Amino acid sequence: MQCEKTKVRPTATVLTTARRVGPRGGWRGYYGLVIVLLLLGSSCQRKLNQHNGRYYSARDMARLKHGQRTARPSAPRTKTRTTTTAAGGSVTTTKTVVKRPFRTGNATGTLASVIDNARGYQGTPYLFGGTTRLGLDCSALLQLSFAEAGVTIPRSSNEQAVWGQPVKPTELKPGDFLFFGASPGSQVITHVGMVTVVDGEGVEFIHASTSLGVIENSFEADYYLSRFIRAVRPRL
Repeated sequence: MQCEKTKVRPTATVLTTARRVGPRGGWRGYYGLVIVLLLLGSSCQRKLNQHNGRYYSARDMARLKHGQRTARPSAPRTKTRTTTTAAGGSVTTTKTVVKRPFRTGNATGTLASVIDNARGYQGTPYLFGGTTRLGLDCSALLQLSFAEAGVTIPRSSNEQAVWGQPVKPTELKPGDFLFFGASPGSQVITHVGMVTVVDGEGVEFIHASTSLGVIENSFEADYYLSRFIRAVRPRL
């Protein structure tokens, strides 16, 4: 019996020691893991806003990437599609897609700054009533873009529709406002955008789309032409 007691006591001592040491080691490992994750997160965040050894704001990084896309030539891409026929054979079709080069437009002065400011919001999601980079609506995009250029304009699209002189669609210039309805033929203004490019290829405008956020689209697209109500040249 004494031999059995001698064998059991060390085991109990080891277990007791393990119970005491285990939680301490666990807490130390937990805190070490948290510190490593924080360091990794901070390093990733610095890399996101780092360019050529300097750190930039989110807006400046968007403008830098925008300039890189402008200067980068567009390379043609080839798409191949294989379909199976009823006879059991296959037909392969190849299509070459050439991305249209970025169009900068020919705005000058204050309007050029306003358009650049608006393009700096590209990718921002749509949010009704929103006025920040976390989300904004169509009229807020115009108000913020003008405000950053030192010009105060009305907040709502209906007020912006009378803040200037009406212009014909055939006489559009960069910086003009375009107003749209919710459905084809509607005369109730529910959406606004701003012309960014007018050239031989057509008219482009920037707006806060409810589905895609801030984006540039062609004004000649059937969707927008069918909902177009009026164009206004803002007062400057």
